[in-house]
Amino acid sequence: MKNLKGKKVVFMIAMMLLYASTSIVKAQIKQVSINSELEKMLTIADLPKYTTAKIRQFSSYDTTGNNDDGFSGKYSFLRKNPDSSLVIFEASGAGVINRIWTPTPTNDSIDFYFDGSEKPSYTIKFSDLFSGKVYPFNLPLCGNQVGGYFCYFPIPYKNGCKVVFRGKKLEFYQIQYSNLSAGSVGKTFNGNLTKEERETLAKVASSWNDIKNEKISKDKNVQKLSIAKTINAGQTILLSSILKGGRIVGFELDNAKQYESLTKQIDIKITWDNEVEPAIYLPITDFFGYAFGKISMQSLIHGTKENINYCYFPMPFDKAAKIEMIYRTAGGKNEPLQVSGRIYYLPQVRNPKTEGKFYAYWNKDLQAPIGKPHTFLQGNGSGHYVGTILQAQGLTPGMTLFFEGDDYTAIDGQTTVHGTGSEDYFNGGWYALLDRWDRKMSLPLHGSLDYSLPFSRTGGYRLFLSDKMPFAKSINHTIEHGPENNNKPADYTSVAFYYAPKSIATSVVPTNKLSKVFLPDTLMVYPQLMNFSFNGNITVDGNNLTARNGGSLRIDLQEIPQGKYKLYLDVETAPNGADIVFWQRQTQVSKAISFYNTTKKFEAKKFICDLDIDEFRNTLTLQFKADKERNNIHIHRLILIKK
Repeated sequence: MKNLKGKKVVFMIAMMLLYASTSIVKAQIKQVSINSELEKMLTIADLPKYTTAKIRQFSSYDTTGNNDDGFSGKYSFLRKNPDSSLVIFEASGAGVINRIWTPTPTNDSIDFYFDGSEKPSYTIKFSDLFSGKVYPFNLPLCGNQVGGYFCYFPIPYKNGCKVVFRGKKLEFYQIQYSNLSAGSVGKTFNGNLTKEERETLAKVASSWNDIKNEKISKDKNVQKLSIAKTINAGQTILLSSILKGGRIVGFELDNAKQYESLTKQIDIKITWDNEVEPAIYLPITDFFGYAFGKISMQSLIHGTKENINYCYFPMPFDKAAKIEMIYRTAGGKNEPLQVSGRIYYLPQVRNPKTEGKFYAYWNKDLQAPIGKPHTFLQGNGSGHYVGTILQAQGLTPGMTLFFEGDDYTAIDGQTTVHGTGSEDYFNGGWYALLDRWDRKMSLPLHGSLDYSLPFSRTGGYRLFLSDKMPFAKSINHTIEHGPENNNKPADYTSVAFYYAPKSIATSVVPTNKLSKVFLPDTLMVYPQLMNFSFNGNITVDGNNLTARNGGSLRIDLQEIPQGKYKLYLDVETAPNGADIVFWQRQTQVSKAISFYNTTKKFEAKKFICDLDIDEFRNTLTLQFKADKERNNIHIHRLILIKK
């Protein structure tokens, strides 16, 4: 009897110890919730911290390798239910939906089924994930711009999630999520936010309006290291040398305009802890998100605002940091530059067990190989990916079809993300359409750097805050140039930002050949993005320009570089074709040209006249002959070939 009692006591003690150890383990696992995910977007200082989450994505990409990434809807669901509703997302275990994107929202409902529920746990119109009409899916985390509709409001679930689309057809979409360890999610999504969650969301909105990050300069523990130096062509100067551990929490350079250049011959070089290879080494314009040598990007933590270049990526290091500027010589005048700015240093040494160092991989792909995608980042090692800047230059004049290419990510040897198009990767959509992906536009986490049909070029940027992509063994992050088989000739320039214990990929050393901005000899102007002024009863309907009783229509050519050109038209002649004389201001530059024909006929590259483009003569005026019947011209595009 005594022995039995003793066994009971031992058993009870063992159970108590097991319960205690389980409680300790649970306490050590930081519970994931709406609030903790919102904090990730608020606390930039945590970006260097490692994470064990696994990022995955469901999307409408064409699984055959062709370009039907949502047009037909064939690949826009996982399976179809008996009632014709579409399952578009399904994941087991604990996780968080970090990002939802589409350029084609509808008013159909979508249902979220959480934690194995057989009935919808939450229902919302698909469009209201982005419209701002339904709390908490509001700006700045949810909205639409540059053609894409995006939602970054976190949707956590404890044990599985299924999303069902109730419409008949869904086109383009992406749903990105974090797969987490069991027990890590403390609370499944509920549309009725707690007071704490509402307050944190309000803080995110307020913080995202503070691009200059006044908190850094007001932090008493942060030391401001001022820069005031002169650099001459051929020189390398030391901007700052820090000989003790800590972290750079801010880096600003004044007079951002002076770095604008078609040669991009000023480089930034940063080395941590006397490593053999620099962590950052690239043209300064590419680092700060300039577009083809001109100021552009203005993101939450990186870019240019009010003529100041800024970078607030936290950059922890162990024992030393060296920041240098290099001025490569190039042809023509190489004027000295006055360099002023600030480095914000925090004497908080990196914890190598929990934090990575900051690296930027610059990849200049001159004449990107046909059949092979452009690489954002590829290498072996551990760390996590936090940002992309891309400049994409087509080498064939005309439409930017190279931007049809999909992004692709493999983590530790397994495919994790497959996108649906290049502007889609940057949360955009529909390039070359008015008020869509048609010009530069900056938002806190993403944006378009530039869009130019005449130059056949564009670019974008994207930050990964709550959705940073961790890798334990390797990462292969790429993007195609072309709708299929990487078949469009292009120059691609990218910067990939990541944290890791050490560099996993070494950038090539910048040279004048690599950094020079490409200027095409042939430029094309398309009607859908032309700027018009007119005198008289003129109507513009797509590619059709009609003058009811004569009149003049002026086309803005300010985007065309100065020079002498031959002007051609891809044009349609027709029974209603007008007689037109072409002018530059008050100078006639062509004879009367008839676009009449007895039947409709397409004429490619019809010569019109010679043009001189400069800062005073950068327009083209079409003067229509008054004729009630023959009063139309159908223009496919203008072609300007430099002499």
